[in-house]
Amino acid sequence: MQVAETPRADAIARLRDQFHGQIVLPGDVDYDRARVVWNAIADRRPAIIARCTAVNDVISAVRFAREQRLMIAVRGGGHSVAGFSTCDGGMVIDLSGMRSVQVDPARRTARVAGGALLEQLDQATQEYGLACPVGVVGHTGVGGLTLGGGMGRLERKHGYTIDNLLSVELVTAGGAVRRVSGEDDPELFWGLRGAGANFGVATAFEFGLHPIGPAVTSGAVVFPIGRARDAAALYRDFARSGPDHVHLGLNFATGPAGRGGPHEMRGATVAITATHFGDQKDAERDLVRLRSELEPLADTFARTTYLAVQSQSDDEMAWGKRFYMKGAFLDELADTFVDRAADHVSRALGECSIGLWAQGGATATVAEDAMAFTGRGAAFWVGVEAFWLDPARDREHVDWGRAAMAALKPFTRAGQYVNDVVEQGEDVVRGIYGEAKYERLRALKRAHDPENVFRLNQNIRP
Repeated sequence: MQVAETPRADAIARLRDQFHGQIVLPGDVDYDRARVVWNAIADRRPAIIARCTAVNDVISAVRFAREQRLMIAVRGGGHSVAGFSTCDGGMVIDLSGMRSVQVDPARRTARVAGGALLEQLDQATQEYGLACPVGVVGHTGVGGLTLGGGMGRLERKHGYTIDNLLSVELVTAGGAVRRVSGEDDPELFWGLRGAGANFGVATAFEFGLHPIGPAVTSGAVVFPIGRARDAAALYRDFARSGPDHVHLGLNFATGPAGRGGPHEMRGATVAITATHFGDQKDAERDLVRLRSELEPLADTFARTTYLAVQSQSDDEMAWGKRFYMKGAFLDELADTFVDRAADHVSRALGECSIGLWAQGGATATVAEDAMAFTGRGAAFWVGVEAFWLDPARDREHVDWGRAAMAALKPFTRAGQYVNDVVEQGEDVVRGIYGEAKYERLRALKRAHDPENVFRLNQNIRP
């Protein structure tokens, strides 16, 4: 399929007749606002934006795009780091008008529409003292996060988002609606959990929920970058021996002290961050080693709420910034890795960081081949991130991110978290999943999307 010219007026008129949402075209008053996505680097001009309000709108949009030979971009929260939520000259299927969240507290499940945001899911479930493991930025879309895996603060305690996914309502390349689950279509369900953007438009999800909060304990101990090895040694040991109900991060940052650190602290720092989701009467005992073994520049641990923790990065990760990242998995945290991370952050430009999350716990209880997601067997995930505002500085920030990951690459293992990956190409995608999973995914793609209608993603070619 080739990207087409803007559809003719008579074709668009026929679409409007069967579409209950809003059709936005270049030149419309709402167009420039409607085409904006979270990562300001992805400044693109689609030929048509279909703002859907129901499943039938999605069906109409998919069928229209196929008839007109338009590339399809699917936008839930608009948070794709690679800019897959938009396109030049194609159709954006915008699900932001489909954001309902229905919680069944007795069954501990939630049905979530495809355009819902994490903050909406968190708020709805916390009304009943429940939560689904999701990501760490409230304005992220549930759909994109889930279809790529869903790493977050609850993963050690309750697994990734996909480990709590019960079913997906999917609009297929043929414009049909399917319910996909472990019972209905176990092979497609396997592929949706980690490579889901390749197989259709997810218009609803059903998740299992867990009792969480509302009270949690969260914070950080922050050190000068010169003490990075000491901080990493403490972090490494605590990740091995600490309870699974504690989420653990290690963040090398420049500028403001990074996630979890006090914003008035500037210069390069290293912080151990933690959130305690267990019985709060045990929080002081469980976290005492992190807070007392080394003498930090700052200790920000305090009792707070689950919702407050889930929104604490929202401003830092605000819309309108330019963003580049690279991610990987580690089997161990070597001192030389720590030295290289500290060195690159110390020489970074502005708002840059290298952050690690400890895995294990519930993530390690699921077999690596149980779903398309790859990397759960690693001890740590690492992300190299850069934010900036000036388009003229794109190259230097991207170069910094690539150089930092190149320096850390010798310590990484095979596989990547697909939601982190910005670069594209078949070799990149094979590297995300590994050869065996990639070939299994290709067979699924041939069965469910042989024309590669859904190709604006980390694409599995049929």
